[in-house]
Amino acid sequence: MAEPTFSLAVYCGSRLGKDAQFAEAARSVGHWIGSHGGQLVYGGGRSGLMGTVADATQAAGGRVVGVIPESLVAKEHAREACDELHVVQTMHERKALMAERSDAFLALPGGIGTFEELFEVWTWRQLGYHQKPIGLLNVAGYYDGLLDFVRHSTAQDFMGSWQLDLLHSSTDSATLLRSLVQTASCRAAGVALESVI
Repeated sequence: MAEPTFSLAVYCGSRLGKDAQFAEAARSVGHWIGSHGGQLVYGGGRSGLMGTVADATQAAGGRVVGVIPESLVAKEHAREACDELHVVQTMHERKALMAERSDAFLALPGGIGTFEELFEVWTWRQLGYHQKPIGLLNVAGYYDGLLDFVRHSTAQDFMGSWQLDLLHSSTDSATLLRSLVQTASCRAAGVALESVI
């Protein structure tokens, strides 16, 4: 398998959720990553949206790197079919390794774990710990309430508009993925970015 042209961390639910559009979005994201020669970095599970995006990535020819804490191997059903499966000791190690292995970050629908991962990389970005782009795929209005809340927080002067601008939100997966990859200026083995999107 050729060297990946980019590496994208995807945060999403270990459940499928009620709306079939969530799984369809996960499949679309995985297919886009794989068909563009990319690498998925994710939480290492085979259930829910996590398993869906991983399966779709590999089916489209992409690499999959899973990172899962030992305590969640059974609970989240670790996906042994990953090209790389890293079993770590803590959530801190999981998140640090995922961030290290990624050029950009994308959140799909999910629960409290997804929220926490998204907000952590967003916080790291606003503190200058990394310069990697962060995307939020707002499938079927799932994140409308969250986006309204952070805009409210900005209006109440607990955030600056520049912090809000660090999060790229879209309802269209292909547009958002292309933007994240372009913003990350991802290049592999001297291949021009334009040739991979």
